[in-house]
Amino acid sequence: MSNDDDSQTGLNYELLVEDALRSVVRSSLRIVENIGLPGETHFYISFITGYEGVEIEESLRAKHPDQMTIVIQHQYADLRVAEDHFCITLFFGGKPSPMIIPFQAVTSLNDPSVGFGLQFGMLDENDDEDDGTASDASISPANLKSNASDDKSDDAGSDGKSPKDDKTAEVVSLDTFRKRPTQ
Repeated sequence: MSNDDDSQTGLNYELLVEDALRSVVRSSLRIVENIGLPGETHFYISFITGYEGVEIEESLRAKHPDQMTIVIQHQYADLRVAEDHFCITLFFGGKPSPMIIPFQAVTSLNDPSVGFGLQFGMLDENDDEDDGTASDASISPANLKSNASDDKSDDAGSDGKSPKDDKTAEVVSLDTFRKRPTQ
């Protein structure tokens, strides 16, 4: 384990926290699956396109070989949420594009309507310590807005409207809670 506390307790708290936060993503999508998007709620979800189990059209994978951000707002269908993944059909240029996205592939979830965001490092269950090479999504309120406007033609659910300018997202990064090795 990465520190004495972990080896004494036998618990990997970083992994437990990451799993708990991923359950927020799963639970949020389950609510949307059951009742639809409440109010102004909409999601920007970023995920690693090459992650095992991600199923997207090859044309999308070619355009986004590393990471892709989707918008779940107006133009989506067939949302189904399982324990370890979700399935959704998004529309790109009016053409349906079914996707399967494992929750472990998700790097961030943002709901700009309420200024909420989660950001995930890519921890492997076998990782003994954070070596600084975790693939964190780099998303902030400022680049969230610029990414949304830059990628409107690529992101599903984009209706040409920008998120409300008077609200900013607060992104919670797991790195904030990780113990750093003392030098």
